This record gives sequence, structure tokens and C-alpha cells, in this order.
Amino acid sequence: MTSDLPDSVPHTAPGAVLPGDPFPLGATPRDGGTNFAVVSEVADGMTLCLFADDGTETQVALADSDAGVWHGFVPGVHAGARYGFRATGEYAPARGIRTNSAKLLLDPYARAIHGDVRFGPELHDDDPSDSAASVPRSVVVDVGEPGFGPLTPRPWRRSYADTIIYEAHVKGITALHPAVPAELRGTYAGLAHDAVLDHLVDLGVTAVELLPVQHSVPERVLVERGLTNYWGYNPIGYFAPDAAYSAAVRAGDAGGQVAEFRTMVERMHDAGLEVILDVVFNHTAEGDHTGPTLCHRGLDNPTYYRLDPRDPRRYVDTTGTGNSLNAGSLRCLQMVMDSLRYWLGHMGVDGFRFDLASTLAREDGHFDPRAAFFEMVAQDPLVAPAKLIAEPWDVGQSDSYGVGRFPPGWVEWNGRYRDTVRDFWRSRDGMAGELATRLTGSSDLYGESRRGPTASVNFVTAHDGFTLRDLVTYDRKHNVANGDDNGDGTDDNRSWNCGVEGPTDDPDVNALRARQSRALLATLLCSFGVPMLLGGDELGRTQRGNNNAYCQDNEISWFDWDHVDHDLLAFTRRLIAFRHAHPVFRRRRFLAGMEASELAWFGTDGRAMTGAEWVDPATRSVTMFLDGADAPDRARDGRLLVDDDFIVVVNAWWEPLAVVLPAAGGHDAWLPVFDTTTGEFAPADAPTAATGDPVTMGPRSLAVLRAPRSRHPV
Repeated sequence: MTSDLPDSVPHTAPGAVLPGDPFPLGATPRDGGTNFAVVSEVADGMTLCLFADDGTETQVALADSDAGVWHGFVPGVHAGARYGFRATGEYAPARGIRTNSAKLLLDPYARAIHGDVRFGPELHDDDPSDSAASVPRSVVVDVGEPGFGPLTPRPWRRSYADTIIYEAHVKGITALHPAVPAELRGTYAGLAHDAVLDHLVDLGVTAVELLPVQHSVPERVLVERGLTNYWGYNPIGYFAPDAAYSAAVRAGDAGGQVAEFRTMVERMHDAGLEVILDVVFNHTAEGDHTGPTLCHRGLDNPTYYRLDPRDPRRYVDTTGTGNSLNAGSLRCLQMVMDSLRYWLGHMGVDGFRFDLASTLAREDGHFDPRAAFFEMVAQDPLVAPAKLIAEPWDVGQSDSYGVGRFPPGWVEWNGRYRDTVRDFWRSRDGMAGELATRLTGSSDLYGESRRGPTASVNFVTAHDGFTLRDLVTYDRKHNVANGDDNGDGTDDNRSWNCGVEGPTDDPDVNALRARQSRALLATLLCSFGVPMLLGGDELGRTQRGNNNAYCQDNEISWFDWDHVDHDLLAFTRRLIAFRHAHPVFRRRRFLAGMEASELAWFGTDGRAMTGAEWVDPATRSVTMFLDGADAPDRARDGRLLVDDDFIVVVNAWWEPLAVVLPAAGGHDAWLPVFDTTTGEFAPADAPTAATGDPVTMGPRSLAVLRAPRSRHPV
């Protein structure tokens, strides 16, 4: 990848460096100049490099070093200046030390980064040539200037019980949106456009979880294939919004991505939406020992990375990317915590989803729920109250997969939920009991730690895997476009193509796929826990069978706003509105168990489920009763109101099935609410169904019925 690096800088020529301060780290503008501070405990010298418009480099030695922090105040350098560092010292890869003054390095605390990486041999730390032409520039940003003070999260931050997450990519949702101006498509400003916000608000979601927006660099192998790391899971700047998504940067405003991102957050808050960032603190873009030297490796390799104790030239890799951040290093953990506080305090976001979060909790190689990282988060007054979502696994270790083991204060992506719901609706044997556990919040995973159902982030699809449309359209992955001969991506999709692989004109197959999609969505929105919807699923978005579209910055990944499944969109909106209206599905605690009156399970004959039925591999239909009196909601005036009683009937049989309505809650009759067979919500005057009478469930369908209670105060 090549790019011109238009360099700009000091508003005036830099003066002689003056004694500076070791805190805060990074570049901090002050009256008359800028304070620079950078960590390296292995360097014996540190040079600040300032770049003029024509690319001329001015070097300024930072002579002061306190406890491994090199610092200095440089008069005449202000916001907009572009800079980097060069570390001098021992080059001893056999001992894990890789300082090399030929390498221009990014500031780990840079608030903005400008320019692209140009791959070449000079980026490798053992190459003696200068890398200045190959590395982007750090940009000085004044986050303390008027109008750019702390942007705190809104006081109306929602409880997890009332949260519905929408996972989206900044570019993917806006790149083809016809109502977004062309110059804003694919940008933070585009995401904040009224047309996009209106869609999200009308849909009813409450939080947008953005795929990584911290500045990232694509892997060299992808660049050589003409691809890129579209998802952004290859970070290099933990404080810098990625310039690739900035309309301001496109227009020539280097550093403008910071204000643009903040404005996006404010606009989303004004629309009632929370903003959650997917953050990647498990590895960096520098990759394995053969990867490029861009920042952390050249400054202080042992501080920032876990080195292999058997061969410090190489890295411990629990991420599958070649390196792992050193969560046992105080300076590395300081960087992580400083970054979290910055995004919460100055950029105004509401929380984080931590990619491969188990890596941050590894001490002596093993996952530790009392790891230093968790302790630092728990005592931080800004970070601890934020939404903290873990992807509770990493790779390559015996304890890599650990859903349910994160400490209080954290919620987790529930991979068990995803797998169970997919298996049930493709009619796999023996899934009834497992589905019941997932519907009611996964107490087997979170009950022991005294966390409630909201510790579970429930999802059926996510960015990593098939979309909802593809889940019911493909049995196999179709990833040839990625360039790995279809060898990348999981083969464990738990999908079902409904009889035909890929798109078809067969009306029966398409009708079945529509029913399956509705059943999967209805299960998600009727389960206890925090539902997460993959952005675009409500539109019928397809990735043409690609289940690992991480490198597809094109129509494979972008939302196709010209071919929306309007029936599915309307159904999804009504489902979400239904969940918002009924707290019985938004419980904050686990129900007492099979014998409790607030929860009961029935078979197709209307009688209580027996132990034999639960373990029968052929059981594919259950009825769940929920007592609304046990799920109070708060009215506008502060009073508590009780909900209706509900029964939820699931039928994974491939034929219609007669199900007797149970005698539950003392009700004589039940009102239909919706049935995924047709996708229709029943009108208010729909006829009731009597207790004890059979109702016909469509094949592979979910139906909800209710018995009204007076919404009286309690």
C-alpha cells in the first residue's frame, strides 16, 4: 500500500527542548508549545522527530528520563504538528530487545494518526534503512482546547436489562446508503446522518456496538492480495480514531477525525443511542517477530508484548495474530486503562466490547478471574460503571474457552446461546432442555457467580460468521474471495440451507428460509439476557456465503439498501417494540426453578414436562409459561406496574403440530400476540384460544400468547 504523506507542522519552528513532565504520556499542548512523554525502559536515548510540510525531519533529543519515561517540552509546537520517535539503545533480539534508531515510531498515545503504512524491508527491525517514508505520522491534538473538554457519557445510561445492542461497522452501514451524501459515506459523519440515525431509532435498538475504530493497519499479506483488514482487528493506535472513517481527513483536515468522532457520539446520544466500542487490547498490528516495526516493538518490546521465555525473539501468541499484549506489565496495563478512560471521558462513549478478552486476564499463562486487569477496572471510578462486554475466549490454550468465568461487573458474549439456538432450529436431536436454559438466561453459566440473566449477551449471528440470511441459505462457507483457497473461517456453522445451497427461485425454499429467520429472531428477542442483533440482519443482508469477511471492503460486507427485505424489517421492528413493552422478557434475576409458579414448562399435551420428555432426543417442542406479576416495570410517575402473563411455544418439528394450551396462571383463555409461521402480529380484537384447546403450530415456528393482567400499581 502506498500513500503520499502530506506533512505539516510546527506552526513555528521548534525551539530548544526544555525540561518537561513525565505525565501525562503522549503529546500535550500547553501555552507556548507541547509536552512530549513516551515510555521506554530499555532505550538509552529518545529522539522526537518533527515533520514539516515538505517532509523535512527535525530531530529533538529528549534528554530527561524518569522511571522509564522520556520527556521534554518543545516550544513552538502546537496542535496539528506531526511527529514520531526514534529510540536508541541495544539491539538484542535474543533477549527480546529491539531498539533501532533507523525506525521511525508512532507514539502509543497519539490522539490522531495521519497517513498509511507503506510495506517494505525497512519496516523490519533488523533492516538498517530509515523507515520514515514508510510509517504514518502521529498528530498533536489539543483535547483541552475550548469546545473539546471532557465529553462524559449521558446520565440516562440504560441498564443491561433494557439494552438491545446493534453490532455495526462504520463504513458497512453507510457506504451504499442512498440518503447519505457521497462525501460522508463510510465515515463517522455518515453514521451520524439523520437517515442512519432514523433507521436505528425506528428499529428500536438502544446501543450501537461499533467494530474497531481505533487506528489500525492491514496485514502485509492482505495488501499484497489487493485486500485490507476491513474489520479493523489489527490496531496500532489505541487513542486515535481511525482516519479511514473520517470525512474531515478526506477533505484535508489531518487530525479532524477526533472532533468528527466526538460529534458522531453526541449525535447518537441525542438520538437516545449509547455507543459501545469493540476494542482490541489483546494484540497489535506489529504481528509476529517477522512483522513490521511501527510503534511498541521498537520502543520497548518486553514492556508491551509477552515474550516466549524459551526464545525471547518470539512472542507468546494467544490471539492467532502473532503477538499478545503483556497484561502482566504495569506500563502496558497503564496504557490500556488510560485508553479506556480517554474514550469514556474525552470521546464520550458508553462502554466497550473486549475482543479475545481472556488474553488480558492471563497471568503465568492461565486465565485468572482476579487478574490485575480486572482489579484495575473494578476500582476505576470512570471505567467500572461503563458497559463492559467480554468476548470470553482466546486461542491456543487449554483454558481458552471460558464462557461464564468473568467477574462481577462484566457481561459476556454467550457462545453457548448462539450454538444452542442454531442447533434447535435446524432440528438437531436433544436440544429442548438446553434451549430452555438459554431462553431463561443461562443460569448454568452465570448463576454460580451470582450474576443475573443480563450477564449473558445473547446473539445468533455476529460479524464473525454467517449473517442471518446466510445462516438459512448456506450449509458451507464460500470464502474463496479471501484468497486462502476457502481454508479460512470456521466449518462449524451450525447452519441449514433449507434444501438448496445458495440463492434460489424456489418459492417453497424461500418461504421456509423466511420462517426460519423469523423464528431465530423471535427466540433472540424473547430470551432473558441482553440481545445483540447483527447490523443488517433486519434488512436481509447477505455476504454471499462468506463467513469470514474480515478482508472484504466491498459489496460483500456493505449494507445493500436498494434490496431490503421490507417484511423482515417490519417484523423485526415489531419484535423489538414487543420486548420493550414487556418487562417479563427483560428480567434482572433468574427464576427460582422448575417448580416455581413464575415459570413453568409444558409438553404438547398441555401437561407439565416430565424428566423423560426433557431428555428424549425427539422432543422438539416445549411451551414456556411466564408470570407477569413477578416482572414489575416502572411507570413514568415512579410506580411499579405488573406485566401480562405469557406463554411461548416453540416447535422445531418440520410439520404442523397440535399443542394444547396449558392451564397456567389460572387463565381460561389466551390472546395470540404473534406467530413466526406468518410473521403476523395479531390485531387487538383477535379471538381468544381457550385453555385446554389445541392450537396448530406451523412447522418450525414460535408463537407467543398472552393473558392480560390489569396494569395496576403494586
